[in-house]
Amino acid sequence: MKRAYMDHAAATPVRPEVLEAMMPFFVERFGNPSAVYDLGSEIKEVMEEQREKVARLIGARSDEIIFTSSGAEANNLAIKGMSLANFLKRGKHLIVSAIEHHSVLNSARFLEKFFDFEVTFLPVDQYGRVDPERLKKALTSATVMVSIGHGSNEIGTLQDISELVAVCRAAGVPFHTDAVASVGQVPVDVKEMGVDLLTISGPALGAPKGIGALYFRNKLRLVPQLNGGIQENGRRGGTENIPGIVGIGRAAELALSELPEKAVYLAKLRDLLVAGVQENVPHVFYTGHPKMRLPGHASFCFEGIEGEALVFKLSSQGIYANTGSACASKALKTSPVLGAIGINPEVAQGSLVFTLNRDNLEAEVHHVLEHLPQAVENLRAFSPVWRKKMAAKAGA
Repeated sequence: MKRAYMDHAAATPVRPEVLEAMMPFFVERFGNPSAVYDLGSEIKEVMEEQREKVARLIGARSDEIIFTSSGAEANNLAIKGMSLANFLKRGKHLIVSAIEHHSVLNSARFLEKFFDFEVTFLPVDQYGRVDPERLKKALTSATVMVSIGHGSNEIGTLQDISELVAVCRAAGVPFHTDAVASVGQVPVDVKEMGVDLLTISGPALGAPKGIGALYFRNKLRLVPQLNGGIQENGRRGGTENIPGIVGIGRAAELALSELPEKAVYLAKLRDLLVAGVQENVPHVFYTGHPKMRLPGHASFCFEGIEGEALVFKLSSQGIYANTGSACASKALKTSPVLGAIGINPEVAQGSLVFTLNRDNLEAEVHHVLEHLPQAVENLRAFSPVWRKKMAAKAGA
């Protein structure tokens, strides 16, 4: 059976070049970088080389990179660490967009619940973009920081971060962006953007699970969220994950060498997929911004069906995608991201998200287009609500 894996936002395989680079650090080169003898100092040197590689990918300095266990931890460190370090001086107001990753939203809610912060969940337009004027109006003298993601894993939209940063910079408010979805997919430069903090995920680059990084502009104050020793200049305790750090360093090196050719290639595959879906499947919505979006991202809402059912249907044909809605406690819940951009809850239930990577082929896109229309038609045929709706339209 042919196979088309198009759920790279959920999980991406470790690249062979990355695995090869990591292997010696599991058994042969196992030293602790904090050790004072030569085995430790050699590993410390290797770790700093990887820090430089990650920094180079985003136009930062190596001493501005903090290694973490994941993008989620980096988001927690950014939101909680910055807010708790600076609220006495700045205030207890925090702004995040309504379509952020759960690790951002729940970090903000944590501060709201346990530390009495006021959180503004900034609305977005129909494409998921934040209006700079709306952000400007939301800022107050008590705003401690703003966090707005660069790219959305669910609808693919890219924000104009430099424009949003300019608003915050004029007000003297630090700005964080979750760039897990965009780093390695499109060129990202922290100096051009002007951000103060930026989150990176290793797995999104082809590194193993269990490694991430936070860009943190020097001279800003940050409260560690993982207390321990002096690791990461006192900003994150715990012995460093050296194999993972070597992995993200090699993955960053590869990602930098492949841009922008990778973005062009993925955009070509995405456009082929989008055109085919829109041509062959009726009653479908293409979600997110049509142009300002991640190059390998295509997201749809199909009327009359449930996204989970479609995901399972496609998997039987070797096609792996994801859905923006989630089944929890036996009750179908609509994606808050789709709700934030104004998608009708009934339509939002039919969410389907494709996230492509460099390993995907044009033949895989054709495989999807061969089976997706029939899968949608079959599911609609079993839906009494859809049949009733179509019958009503026919009789009108």
